[in-house]
Amino acid sequence: MPVDYYDILGVSRDASKDDIKRAYRRLARKYHPDVNKEVGAEERFKEINRAYEVLSEPETRDRYDRFGEAGVSGGGQGFDYENMGGFADIFETIFGGFGGMGGAAGARKRGGPTRGDDLRLDLKLKFREAVFGGEKEIRIPHLETCQVCKGNGARPGTGSRTCSTCSGSGQVRRATRTPFGTFAQVSVCPTCEGTGEVIEEKCDACNGAGRKQETKKLKITIPPGVDNGVKLRVSREGDAGLRGGPPGDLFVYLTVEADSEFQREGIDIKSDLSISYLQAILGCTIAVNTVDGPEELTIPAGTQPNTVLILENKGVPKLGNAVSRGDHRLTVKVNIPTRVSGEERELLEKLARLKSENHGKGGLEGFLGSIFQK
Repeated sequence: MPVDYYDILGVSRDASKDDIKRAYRRLARKYHPDVNKEVGAEERFKEINRAYEVLSEPETRDRYDRFGEAGVSGGGQGFDYENMGGFADIFETIFGGFGGMGGAAGARKRGGPTRGDDLRLDLKLKFREAVFGGEKEIRIPHLETCQVCKGNGARPGTGSRTCSTCSGSGQVRRATRTPFGTFAQVSVCPTCEGTGEVIEEKCDACNGAGRKQETKKLKITIPPGVDNGVKLRVSREGDAGLRGGPPGDLFVYLTVEADSEFQREGIDIKSDLSISYLQAILGCTIAVNTVDGPEELTIPAGTQPNTVLILENKGVPKLGNAVSRGDHRLTVKVNIPTRVSGEERELLEKLARLKSENHGKGGLEGFLGSIFQK
């Protein structure tokens, strides 16, 4: 059965050169013998390379389109890394370079200082803590430099020797057969992990790691106005570095607990305000709760249900500019009593009769409906 190079790469016959290159890179990464140890993966890898070799060059692709495999049967022979052109670039990108080819080296000795890892902490704040900020004490487990061996991993009074596996280079090489020939691949030495040295006697305190897991207390500053998803960076509070390297950073991800009374919308705060129907009709001045404490608020006479009253500058401070604050928006909810005393009903019905001249429907229901129109 004739081989279809387009089908091997999974592209159409009118695919562009970039489409072909992308398909090749994806498949080569998947079936490379160093990555895929399944039976048949190496043969599949050879087919993928042969298909790309033919279809990546306009001239050979044209011959293949016109004459099939017979038009390119002489191709693909005598390849070496020096003349691979685009293949070399792609393999460098996918596999990080190959040793023994044009002087490229896929690994480097890693005996120098190494920066420690960054750490993440998820921190939950109360609503007012997020609004006003402040100091917060946290506990964070992280790796600290071992104080017994000072980070070198060796028992005090002992040292290290040159790694016998890599002879101190921190690298090992192995030959790999590919459709393009045999070449050497460089990787980190598994014995010394790239340092080129092996500790003679490991430190008892850290077992030769040079670092120990510790939990420490930190005080961090929460700026006013933070919200869900805000990320704070605490410099140099991550894991300690290796061999004297600098520590990483700590990143604190914030979430804010919901409040039973207040809701946040941007830098504004929202809440409901319940008043009696008489307060709505006659107006009044009452104390309302805010994040700053009780505040006086004037209810205008004739206030309708769902009216929004505003207390300016009583919202959330703007993150990064705490002197600028949002507003507190209060939505008025009018309480209509389900029962009234006989005296109250008599007075209300008298008011209803007075209003009936201007409203077609009399009685208490019509009176209240005329006041609280939606």
